[in-house]
Amino acid sequence: MRKCGLELPRFSHNEKQLLRGSIDFIGFNHYSTLYVKDCIHSACPLGGYHAIRGFFNTTGYRGGVPIGEPTGMPRFFVVPRGMEKMLDYLKQRYNNKPMFITENGYSSPTPQTELQDWNRIKFHKAYMASVARAIRNGADVRGYSIWSLMDNFEWLSGYTTRFGLYYVDRKTLQRTPKLSAGWFAGFLRNNSHNDREEIRAASGHNNNIIFSQLDAKVAEM
Repeated sequence: MRKCGLELPRFSHNEKQLLRGSIDFIGFNHYSTLYVKDCIHSACPLGGYHAIRGFFNTTGYRGGVPIGEPTGMPRFFVVPRGMEKMLDYLKQRYNNKPMFITENGYSSPTPQTELQDWNRIKFHKAYMASVARAIRNGADVRGYSIWSLMDNFEWLSGYTTRFGLYYVDRKTLQRTPKLSAGWFAGFLRNNSHNDREEIRAASGHNNNIIFSQLDAKVAEM
């Protein structure tokens, strides 16, 4: 708001009254958590990722240590606790309006992990556990949407990064379910986190070695 200044629209008294309390629900996208530094009363590096960096600076590192596990997106880190904190803030700030997490997703860091995407399963388990904690603490969360159903065009990253539960071959457009698709299908059906047959049926992977590894990986989570 400081950046926009006088360019911000002005509302009449009647318009303000119309807007007051008119929110039916809050929908928000959440992918990561970053450190924030005040740049109004302390020195910050010039430039930055956003124009608003004139007022604050964001970074995923402190003392050279990342805030969480890096992903395939340079500024996205795995920080499940950030989800719980965000939900708690929205609960307090907006009188606990119904909330929907409209996007939350994981970008695989390497092509080799695309179909056998253990880390994506681990990511969503951790973030949904964070949502569950927020709900137990009173947050009125009504829904959680995974980004995304299948690999797609990711804005400035184009087709270079993949968030989908289904792998898309860019040349043939063939869709192949990743292991995360099988896991999520099982979770939705019966709250199963690591049922081998559920994952096999939904993902189409038939390699027993793969599923032995999956059981071991999920058991570690």
